[in-house]
Amino acid sequence: MAGIIEAIARWSRSGVGFGDLARQRAHHAIADTIGCMLAGAGDPAVRAVRTAFAGSIADGPRCTVVGGGQAAEALSALVNGTAAHALDYDDNFRPGCSHASAVLVPALLGPALARGASGRALVDAYLVGLEAQAAVGRGVNPSHYTAGWHATSTVGCIGTAAGVAWLCGLDQAGIARAMSLAVSMASGVKGQFGTPAKPLHAGLAARNAVEAAALAACGMTGRTDILEAPQGFRELFGGPDAAGWDGVAIGAPHVIESEGLMPKRHPCCGSTHNAVDIVLDLKAQHGFAAAEVVAVETLVGLVNQRNLAYPDPADEMQARFSMQYCVALALLKDRLELSDFTAAAVGAEAARALLPRITMTAHSAEAERAAGRPLPHRVTIRLADGRVLPGERAAAKGTITDPFDDADRRAKFADCCRGVLDASGTTRLHDRLDRLDAQADLSFLEPALALAGQATEARRGGGVVSRESGTADQNRSAQGRLAAEVR
Repeated sequence: MAGIIEAIARWSRSGVGFGDLARQRAHHAIADTIGCMLAGAGDPAVRAVRTAFAGSIADGPRCTVVGGGQAAEALSALVNGTAAHALDYDDNFRPGCSHASAVLVPALLGPALARGASGRALVDAYLVGLEAQAAVGRGVNPSHYTAGWHATSTVGCIGTAAGVAWLCGLDQAGIARAMSLAVSMASGVKGQFGTPAKPLHAGLAARNAVEAAALAACGMTGRTDILEAPQGFRELFGGPDAAGWDGVAIGAPHVIESEGLMPKRHPCCGSTHNAVDIVLDLKAQHGFAAAEVVAVETLVGLVNQRNLAYPDPADEMQARFSMQYCVALALLKDRLELSDFTAAAVGAEAARALLPRITMTAHSAEAERAAGRPLPHRVTIRLADGRVLPGERAAAKGTITDPFDDADRRAKFADCCRGVLDASGTTRLHDRLDRLDAQADLSFLEPALALAGQATEARRGGGVVSRESGTADQNRSAQGRLAAEVR
């Protein structure tokens, strides 16, 4: 009997057509991820990757790397994937327990640019890769993720290989080969959360997906039943509680229609988002100020609690994985922004004074098993006047049950593009991404990608563009193209 890899490959080459809703949601996800790449280009993790491979980032007929210069497809995926996930602003994907788009979009962008692919082809490949991530993830999650594997870099790598292979024109057998090889490249542990290695996981997964497709195109093979086989992915990465793939449906309907993605309203770990949204909901309803808050009690899932390891964060990366810091921001502000996750912001007294008032506990393992599904997160706010304000959310803002509207999407994109584009340029770039199916190629993205590293570094207070961010001639060229293409 054919395994799940062969089933995914067969589906992807079956001539399936994607409906308007699937394509629209893909447009939104790709735009969201491009914004996150632009915002993350100046992050220290991205600078480290660029510096490590500076000798391979140069002029040439290859593909643009965020921050300037050009590189081969796999290296561009490594840099761009790290940037997409650097600020933890990119979307979540429940079936994969992954940051699906932070691997998919950077992995696809390099081959698409190098081949002059159309926007429509990019959307098709994205939808193939996302469905593949969902199918792979359903067989091993949640036990895979709960055990400590970072599914973005495991499930994400394997599923994305299908999308890259599809975009590169491989046939059904070639797509299956690419996915099989990607299983041997899948890695990444959640113990790295709160460090620059976490966004590197997304970059490595994107690079590995591109390289798996390239190897498959040249005839490299592996077992196509490697997900199910003894000593395969399910047995080693999922454990005895992993469900496997019996009865897993592929593309009926597409996962982006049935479950959707979870774009982030806040630039921090998704495990904080339900609680942050509850605090914002309660503030809007009751109108209290941060100074009136005596205590905030948060109740989350076990996995969420384990993800949030920094009650007293020492830097901006730890702050993204701190329930206490993120809730403190929500008490002080109406919207969390990228500027809240800098060294200066994390050290500010207003937020730090609130940290001891905020606690986090988790649902018991018994309660979660009995429910058979993720339990809602709860927040209780106690005010100085004696009022006790409870709130509950099963899903954060941005899910298909409480989706972003156009204003939400544009506000986030503007936050990401601040310092890269002016308001008019931001609007024009977002409009083109909204009409991605109509774009003959993707070259309109390259000027903003080339400039992003400089702009975000300046925004973070660096002030000086590092040498590897591109030559003066490259920068002037990008400025001119940017003015012509999106302003």
